[in-house]
Amino acid sequence: MKTAFPTSQQTAFTLIELTLVLCLLAVIFSVMLPRMKGFFQARTLDSEAQRFLGLTHLGQSRAISDGVPMVLWINPQGRTYGLEPQAGYGAPNASVEQVTVDPTLRMRIEMTGGLMTQSNLWTQIRKPSNRMEIRFLPDGTIAESSPNRISISQGPQDTLWITEATNHLRYEIHRE
Repeated sequence: MKTAFPTSQQTAFTLIELTLVLCLLAVIFSVMLPRMKGFFQARTLDSEAQRFLGLTHLGQSRAISDGVPMVLWINPQGRTYGLEPQAGYGAPNASVEQVTVDPTLRMRIEMTGGLMTQSNLWTQIRKPSNRMEIRFLPDGTIAESSPNRISISQGPQDTLWITEATNHLRYEIHRE
């Protein structure tokens, strides 16, 4: 009597075949790991620059909508920055934003050019020495005493610059 189903020889992977596949995957992973590390570091730098730029947009829009000068303060030594209403203009329900920078990143501030008037000389003097400020005025402009360039770097080669636009109304991200 014949069976309806033909019998076939059962096939399976042997332990040696599975070990060879795992060794091959380990070699591929070890070759790709340094490249992936650079990719993730670049993502950290880009996301921090985007977060900083987003806070500049928030500060500018809050200054316009609330009619209160907003200060985006930067403390490079403490690896923090934040947004708050300018002292003396604090609204009772004003929220203060504070961000901590990733420990692998370094921030540096540049003040280039510009004429120092008596009013922005006074605002420079009364600031704490460990932090710089970007002031957004209620008319939507950036105060003259604000930094022109902020660099965010990771390692010796990866640097992004947050620079003031040529029209002095906003900041932009540039890679040099």
